[in-house]
Amino acid sequence: MTEKTGLVIKSQSGFFTVQPDDGGEPIVSQIRGRLKQERQRTDLVAVGDRVTVKLNADGTGSIQSVAERHSALSRTRTASDQRNVQTEREQVLVANPDQVVFVFSVHNPEFSPRKLDRFLVVAEMNHLPAIICANKTDLVGPEAARAMFDMYEAIGYPVIYTSVISGEGIEALRETLRGKISVLAGSSGVGKSSLLNAIQEGLGLRVKQVSEATGKGLHTTRHVELIPLDIGGYVADTPGIRSLALFDLEPTEVDAYFREIGPLVSQCQFSDCTHTHEPKCAVRAAVEDGRVSPERYDSYLRLREEQQELEEKKY
Repeated sequence: MTEKTGLVIKSQSGFFTVQPDDGGEPIVSQIRGRLKQERQRTDLVAVGDRVTVKLNADGTGSIQSVAERHSALSRTRTASDQRNVQTEREQVLVANPDQVVFVFSVHNPEFSPRKLDRFLVVAEMNHLPAIICANKTDLVGPEAARAMFDMYEAIGYPVIYTSVISGEGIEALRETLRGKISVLAGSSGVGKSSLLNAIQEGLGLRVKQVSEATGKGLHTTRHVELIPLDIGGYVADTPGIRSLALFDLEPTEVDAYFREIGPLVSQCQFSDCTHTHEPKCAVRAAVEDGRVSPERYDSYLRLREEQQELEEKKY
């Protein structure tokens, strides 16, 4: 029996393409029966997983085991069991990414801080290093672009300012992706394909093709793929992140994932402070004296309210 270890680089209709560590040809594999019997609240195998594959006589593979994940980019899916009882489960978009790059345009389409804040909470929940790519800087100029994102740099998020037209930041983005498994996320029209084509010829088109296959809807073939980079590493585009329902996030936990708010929580008078109205609230005091931006505080309030509403619908 020949076994190989490798990286799952593609998932489609229950088939998983595994790139062996020895550099051999990819192996199209399925999950062995015993693994399938394990009932979990998450996907057994996902793109980005490290797996052990048993080679079959016909050249296909059978996934024998899956290494423990150190991180995952996920979303919530609601499913019904045989008794028609609805339960939440985790749908893993990409397992074990090294980083996530959130691409936003400074203009056309307009920058949405609230959407970025939501994405950053996803990254913090999953313990993923987050990098912000502020694209199309040629449309507004460097000073205006930096004014939009300076509050994120102030709290420690790296921001790469890019323009395919002027060439600004392209080399910096290329070096950021080198040798890593990176997830790119961003709305339609922000310029991801153009950026990727500037980094590697034809890359943007290939990512777009995968993206369109993945984003066709819940009732069509789900197709997720890691695309290799000439400079080493892989890149994945995840349309599903645009409508993320935050998996397993309690309303009382939201403050912990705003990195400038979390450290202040222990300074509040009440341990269950919601930071909305309570006296001697350290978070509201920080908003008043400028240590926390009003925009980020507003994003926190809205996201907490949203999670509270979702929690109430469960009962």
